[in-house]
Amino acid sequence: MSTISQQLSTTTLLRFATAGSVDDGKSTLVGRLLHDSKSVLTDQLEAVEHASRSRGQKTPDLALLTDGLRAEREQGITIDVAYRYFATPRRRFILADTPGHVQYTRNMVTGASTAELAVVLVDARNGVVEQTRRHAAVAALLRVPHVVLAVNKMDLVDYAEPVFAAIAEEFTAYAASLGVLEITAIPISALAGDNVVEPSAHMDWYGGPTVLEHLETVPVSHDLTGCHARFPVQYVIRPQTAEHPDYRGYAGQIAAGAFRVGEAVTVLPSGRTSTIAGIDALGESVDIAWAPQSVTVRLADDIDVSRGDLIAPADDAPAVTQDIEATVCHVADQPLVVGQRVLLKHTTRTVKAIVKDIPSRLTLDDLSPHPAPGQLVANDIGRVVVRTAEPLALDAYADSRRTGSFLLIDPADGTTLTAGMAGASFAAEAEAQAAADDAEWDF
Repeated sequence: MSTISQQLSTTTLLRFATAGSVDDGKSTLVGRLLHDSKSVLTDQLEAVEHASRSRGQKTPDLALLTDGLRAEREQGITIDVAYRYFATPRRRFILADTPGHVQYTRNMVTGASTAELAVVLVDARNGVVEQTRRHAAVAALLRVPHVVLAVNKMDLVDYAEPVFAAIAEEFTAYAASLGVLEITAIPISALAGDNVVEPSAHMDWYGGPTVLEHLETVPVSHDLTGCHARFPVQYVIRPQTAEHPDYRGYAGQIAAGAFRVGEAVTVLPSGRTSTIAGIDALGESVDIAWAPQSVTVRLADDIDVSRGDLIAPADDAPAVTQDIEATVCHVADQPLVVGQRVLLKHTTRTVKAIVKDIPSRLTLDDLSPHPAPGQLVANDIGRVVVRTAEPLALDAYADSRRTGSFLLIDPADGTTLTAGMAGASFAAEAEAQAAADDAEWDF
């Protein structure tokens, strides 16, 4: 094994997303990260330099490293989510560079849905704007554990500390009110490279980490074994061969937690119980398996289990329901309306459903709910009540991002309409937590 391979095998992986308003410099920041961390191939850099010269620019436009679509280059904006993979000796990264336009907020939902960290950019000249608040709300909605506020273009405000401090204070207060637990503010200039990879010589008043240093050191946990154990069945294996005449296994990827041979389990939504007779992983029998391993589970009893069923510990099974209340982000161009018939996809299960109610739409200016909007249009964040034709076993999204999320799909053409997160409103939960914190100080 080479030295690089050995390093990559021992480093952790961080999935993170970038977001911000139009022209805040997201793509430039990503390009600077890639360039200054020596993660750009020579031919890629030469292509960017050639494209920059053809546009009359004397220095390479690092934003072109991520704005790969022709329409993006022509308009100078980011349209689609651009995924980039790079690594340093300390950590590997999967980066989702998401668009800044309001009409592409839904793309941020896609990019941030699996992220452990979100970098929200703010132009130091403009401060916190509506789209900044929208991105903070999406990060809170998706339960992204860590948020970095990158106050960009500090070179255009003479690297003034009061400008940075005011923006950091306003954003932190707003994000905290949404329930974001950890916020790190960093003053940067993506164009000049200040505090992106190398510390800035122009901001000696700032003593915190650079963006890359924070990305390399922020604690992330991929250990899902401490979560509620959940195993969505993807496929039933019955070879019925002379060698395996009675073999019946249930294949899939463990969504969370760990399963052990001999453990009592419940199959949902039927509620039938059994014990795990065996677990097969990579062609071998094992005593224990954990998320996110792909395995085949064999049960001691010959019970009816099919694709879409959920296997969970008998003493820690989720509730089964046909009435789902959730916070959603509507991603389709066509609106979502009360009474609309949809398909609901949850893990490996897809069922028919109907939108019973749309109680509110979130007004991002002041976080107030707009009651009974009647419909949700593209990029709206709101609350919905859905009734399914068959029972589902969902966790609250606050407890599990994997088994608390779902999609609403157009049954006519398979278009994804809405991304949903089951359970209480994230803003309501933040208010409840704040009230609980205040109660601790009552004498």
